[in-house]
Formats: sequence, C-alpha cells, structure tokens
Amino acid sequence: MSAAPAAETVNGFLNPPSDAETLTLYEPPTPTAAEVNEHIITHPLAVKLRAQQKMTESRPHLKIPIAMRPHNLTGGTLLGEGKIEVPPLTFADKDTELPALVQFSYLGPALCGHPGIVHGGLLATMLDEGLARACFPALPNKVGVTANLKIDYRVPCPADSYVVLKAQTTKVEGRKAWVKGWIELLGDSDAEGVKLVEAEALFIEPKNAKHMARVYSSQ
Repeated sequence: MSAAPAAETVNGFLNPPSDAETLTLYEPPTPTAAEVNEHIITHPLAVKLRAQQKMTESRPHLKIPIAMRPHNLTGGTLLGEGKIEVPPLTFADKDTELPALVQFSYLGPALCGHPGIVHGGLLATMLDEGLARACFPALPNKVGVTANLKIDYRVPCPADSYVVLKAQTTKVEGRKAWVKGWIELLGDSDAEGVKLVEAEALFIEPKNAKHMARVYSSQ
C-alpha cells in the first residue's frame, strides 16, 4: 500500500493532463472559491486573451500529481481558502522565439506580512515561478532554474485582491533565458492596472535537464 502514492506520482509526471484538461479539473470547494473562480474566468481581460488564437489557456498547478501537491509551495501549501484562493489561470504565448505569459490570481487575507498587506515574499515567489514558466518553452529541454532575480516593490499589495502577473521573455541564448515582468492589480476592465512589483530574471537550463521531472510540462 505504501507504494501506491509513489506510483501515482510517477504516473502523474509521465502522463500529465494537457493544458486543456487542466481547465476541467478544478471544482471550487466553497461558495467564496466559486465566486472568485467565476470572476477570474469571465473577466474582460481573460475573455480578450481567450479570443487570441496564439494564446494557450491552462491551470499549470493542476499538472502537479495529487500526491505531490502537499509538498509543493504554490500548488499546495499556499493554495486554498484564505490564501491563493483558486489555482491561477494562465494564458501563455508559447510558440514564439520570445514567449510570454499572463496569469490571474486572487490573494486572500492569510497571505499577509503586515495586517491587510500581502507579504512581499509571496509576490517574489509568484514572480520567480511566473517568469520561469514564461521562458521555459524557449529553452532546449523546456526547464530551467533561477540564476538571479531582481525585484522592485512599487506599491503595497492589499489582501483580498485580484492580481495579474505579466511576463515577457526578452532574450534567449542557448540554455539561458532573460525575462522581465510585473504584478499589477486587476481592475474591472482589460486596461492595465496599478503596478505593485516589477522584476527581471535570468534562468538557466541545467546540464542534466533532459532527465529532470517536468512538474509543469505541457502537452
């Protein structure tokens, strides 16, 4: 019996759901989560991105095998009621030399540093993951690790906020990819919101990347 979770995890890595399938895997567990989810998927910016043929829509965190989610920071520990309320919704422009990404999230009151203000470390974590995921399609084996991450905080992020992360790959050289991006408040329209934090990063594909597990692999 103890081998069952391990087998499930291995199978999950080898046979992850497709991007399209991840959109059907989430069932909101509470009325609040259902309301948040509905707001995100029907938001004018999401509707606009969904209409662009080049964009791939997904919920990448739902590619993580169920048995592994309790051991994953953003796909398990920080996901749920009062925290990252629903799995982030992502639109990615992958099939280009310099791929880009837009990701929607809702940040609840259990993510604060100061009362009512989302912890800056969470925003840094989101940028680290989001910028990495944006550039991975441009790397030879579609995976990399953070070499450096520069962050500039502009405006405090209030808790109970809808936010959108935007990332753009700016340069790729072999196993190296440079990315810039930011997190902004999500308003009521598809117009740009107030920038909360900006970042630049360099990601490098490890030499053994061909043999690494693809937690967020796409099909």
